[in-house]
Amino acid sequence: MQAASFKVDREGGALRFLPSGDWSVASILPIDEELRRFSDMPAGQSRAVFDMSGLVRLDTAGAWLIDRTAAALRAQGVEVRFEGLEEGQRIILDKVSEGGRKLAPPAREPFHIEVLGRIGAAVVAAGHDAVAFVDFLGAVLATIWRGIRSPRRFRLVPLVHHMEKAGFNALPLVCLLTFLIGAVIAQQGAVQLRRFGADIFTVNLIAIIFLREVGILLTAIIVAGRSGSAFTAEIGSMKMREEIDAMRTLGLDPMEMLVVPRVLALVFTLPLLTFVADIMGLLGGGVVAMIELNMSPSVYIERLNSAAQFWTFGVGLLKAPFMALVIAIVGCRAGLDVTGSAESVGTQTTSSVVRSIFLVIVLDAIFAIFFTRIGI
Repeated sequence: MQAASFKVDREGGALRFLPSGDWSVASILPIDEELRRFSDMPAGQSRAVFDMSGLVRLDTAGAWLIDRTAAALRAQGVEVRFEGLEEGQRIILDKVSEGGRKLAPPAREPFHIEVLGRIGAAVVAAGHDAVAFVDFLGAVLATIWRGIRSPRRFRLVPLVHHMEKAGFNALPLVCLLTFLIGAVIAQQGAVQLRRFGADIFTVNLIAIIFLREVGILLTAIIVAGRSGSAFTAEIGSMKMREEIDAMRTLGLDPMEMLVVPRVLALVFTLPLLTFVADIMGLLGGGVVAMIELNMSPSVYIERLNSAAQFWTFGVGLLKAPFMALVIAIVGCRAGLDVTGSAESVGTQTTSSVVRSIFLVIVLDAIFAIFFTRIGI
């Protein structure tokens, strides 16, 4: 095949550039320097015509050399046009020219428009998440109802296993943190109430705050960070390894096999954890009351009996199953949303913890308003 070459003719007021031969990456290197000298020299004419009819072959490398030469002439004020181009040559030259052209930066929206756009996108995403959450909740409840109608469908061994992991194994952490938080509340309450000569009401403060709000809220947050994230990571890893697809192929329902045992385990164990958390919080408050207020254990227990009624204790326990349902559903749904990468497992695990804690706090606020309105 003929090697790449070119010649230049000057016809009147026009410069005529005539490439010929094989302008591919294998044969254009010898003419590269010569082309640079040609494109750097003063043209002396106002127009240049690139006659491409003599080309035998043209690839991206050859097209880039021709485009570079044409661009150098245009930079000197020369009008450049092409003749004798085949359709394929024209397409490749256009693509090379587009690739070398500096793109203007995208126009930026005004700041307030950008902020409003992000808020709108967040609201739309939250709406989609709410719809998906309700849909998943309905699927879980329907699966539980099928299990109630046919008890043989319940998987008792996984249920007990997850109750142990989500409940019993979480006891040390829950006990330690609630004991310390109870002690902190009692210490701060005693310091502040002493200014008004009302430090005896520290016990009332501990009982009401811990039994109604702090005990269940702190326990739910611990469980969301510990067990909710574990649900997401476990199911997400199975999704990534295509184990869930294999289960469906075998005719097994992942909702029944994986989701329902975890949901029921958390619904059963969170009220028990809340009960233990309340006892430990009161115990931590009692230790501080004995140290700060010189209060005997019998007086502390008597003050607790007078400060805490049945519903003071019952309100916290009543919230627990609902918060457990929210944590478990968010965690399991995030696990099923994992795609085929390890990065997706981490992203969904983080997302499930944040969403669970957010929904737990929102749910606690709704319950607080509701119980206050009905006088409990």
